[in-house]
Amino acid sequence: MNWISNYVRPKLKSILDRKDVPDNLWTTCDSCGVMINHRTMVRSMNVCPDCDHHMTISPRQRFDTLFDDKIYKLLEIELPGEDPLSFRDTKKYTDRLKASQKVTEEKDAMLVAEGNIGKLKTIVAAQDFEFMAGSMGVYVGNAILAACERCLKVKAPLVLFATAGGARMQEGILSLMQMPRSTVGIKKLADAGLPYIVVLTNPTTGGVTASYAMLGDIHIAEPKALIGFAGPRVIEQTIKEKLPEGFQRSEYLLEHGMLDMVVHRKKMRETIMVLTRLLMKKPPAIRGEITFEKKSGQKQSSQTD
Repeated sequence: MNWISNYVRPKLKSILDRKDVPDNLWTTCDSCGVMINHRTMVRSMNVCPDCDHHMTISPRQRFDTLFDDKIYKLLEIELPGEDPLSFRDTKKYTDRLKASQKVTEEKDAMLVAEGNIGKLKTIVAAQDFEFMAGSMGVYVGNAILAACERCLKVKAPLVLFATAGGARMQEGILSLMQMPRSTVGIKKLADAGLPYIVVLTNPTTGGVTASYAMLGDIHIAEPKALIGFAGPRVIEQTIKEKLPEGFQRSEYLLEHGMLDMVVHRKKMRETIMVLTRLLMKKPPAIRGEITFEKKSGQKQSSQTD
């Protein structure tokens, strides 16, 4: 009897062939390629612990990191026609929608939530890059208008997390119409004296950058986020010149006056808490009043005064 071939090899094969091992226990960093455990990813808010690269994060994950005690209510968004142009390229548009809905378990590329951040009622809209690259279609326009209308009704600030490859080509001119539609909604906030804070994340490009993503009272960006209208490769091919190092990245735009600040994801809640209270002319949060969950599950006072 050959012990290696008759016992060891079948045993190893049975372990490797197991189908009950989840395939989402590990994630590879987009920047440095290191393997990251799922629990570590959750604790680090999808920021690589090795190179500090800010990876994509879903709207619901963002809401959990922002709202007091992770308590919030999602706003209902009006559903547009499923395929207004009967569009088809290599696939039907309806098939692409269904595929994205299955992966993200969301209706479309933006969610809007209402809750308290530092005991101040706040409306937060967040795009989902996993849903067709966060592309802006009629649904996203409806979501922004719904967020603005809710802000006007409850007299609350709006915080919008933008990430997108641009307008959704499958909806043609209808997607481009969301640029002026969203602009009108944001103008209503300005007329009512309600703050609008934009957080630009990696990447924010195309028609999104050319409309609501650049109309904020304050513009924040996550570190090293790509922000622009056309991508750097397209620009280089057009002007036939080599672009500066870090061109269209958060730090470059901050240095050239396009942003107000670059904020690490772990400090985003505290930053938004301070800014919204300041813009709403509310007193600063008092030490010990605002709490958040530590890794151990115990509550700890925030360091915001």
